[in-house]
Amino acid sequence: MLLTVQTISELPAAAEAIIEHAANNRIFLFYGDMGAGKTTLIKTLCRLLGTTDAVTSPTFAIVNEYQAAKDKIYHFDFYRLKDQTEALDMGYEEYFHGGAYCFVEWPEKIPDLLPPHYTSISIKALSDGSRQINIENFLV
Repeated sequence: MLLTVQTISELPAAAEAIIEHAANNRIFLFYGDMGAGKTTLIKTLCRLLGTTDAVTSPTFAIVNEYQAAKDKIYHFDFYRLKDQTEALDMGYEEYFHGGAYCFVEWPEKIPDLLPPHYTSISIKALSDGSRQINIENFLV
């Protein structure tokens, strides 16, 4: 599924479409250049899922936990990982296989550790300031 978001006010509708398209997937992998809008989209998804917590980038913490209406949400930022061992050491498997929503920025840092079921979200900033968002479900 391909979406184009012209303004930030269109993000809630895009978030609804993403959750609907993902069906039962609860693992979301976000790809895109620095500044493409990954964290901004994740904030919108977290609001849609019912969290009232402050959603911020976990760049230094690696993972943030938010309480949603029914579930927990885990927000990962693997940008600063030196290698996949760091993700192993933090117990990533418990998060990925625990049934909670997991939003993962920079999943390309852990290519061998990705779960078998996930929704891939690629964000590209276009020259006019809009964002092109490509959403695909995967069953590895």
